[in-house]
Amino acid sequence: MVRAVIMPVLELVTSSGLGSLLGMRHALEPDHLAAVTTLVSQERNGYKAAFLGMCWGLGHTLGLVVVGVALVLLRAEMPLRVAELFECLVAIMLVVLGVRAMVLAARQDPAPAHTHHRRFAVHSHGGVPAHVHVGAWTLARRPLLVGAIHGLAGSGALTALVLATLPSTAARLTYMALFGLGSTAGMAALSGLLGWPLAHLGAHQAVARGVSLVVGCASTLLGIAWGYPSVARLL
Repeated sequence: MVRAVIMPVLELVTSSGLGSLLGMRHALEPDHLAAVTTLVSQERNGYKAAFLGMCWGLGHTLGLVVVGVALVLLRAEMPLRVAELFECLVAIMLVVLGVRAMVLAARQDPAPAHTHHRRFAVHSHGGVPAHVHVGAWTLARRPLLVGAIHGLAGSGALTALVLATLPSTAARLTYMALFGLGSTAGMAALSGLLGWPLAHLGAHQAVARGVSLVVGCASTLLGIAWGYPSVARLL
């Protein structure tokens, strides 16, 4: 009786701790670093950069958990072609973010004008990234969407892992949730660390433009290299 109670508890504790640590490690993968670096390259404040990273992580967790939970409950793995399509979406997104960073660096675009809607609001104004209001919550729109796409791309592999290694549904769901939260914490911390030097570099316009151009080129090249194998397999 005692064993029947203790074993599931130990299983949940172990899976939770491992999920959090692997989620933080997951935030350091090259495609995630490239995406978030392009998002924070225009920021001149470490706290704002950390906030953008947190929004990326929340979007990532949302995409990962929604698809992953459905697959876990169905005890199914994501079809290969769907997984490849998600990888292609990540590649396209990296290219778009890279080109955007280069264009912004070249043009030095002013902050966009303010627009506003009620309740569920999307707006942008000088010095603040475009964001979404859901009740009292304010979230940066672009990092949220970028993170969600990354989460969709990673949900198939993570689901296959938890289905193969964890015996119970509760442990699998707990692992996935903690994995997503670990990614959020890791990306927020990483973005904050990136934001501080970028804030100092922002005082020198030529240097800041150079950093944005380099980051944009790196993201574009990585997106092309990332997407080519998936496109080839799909064709």
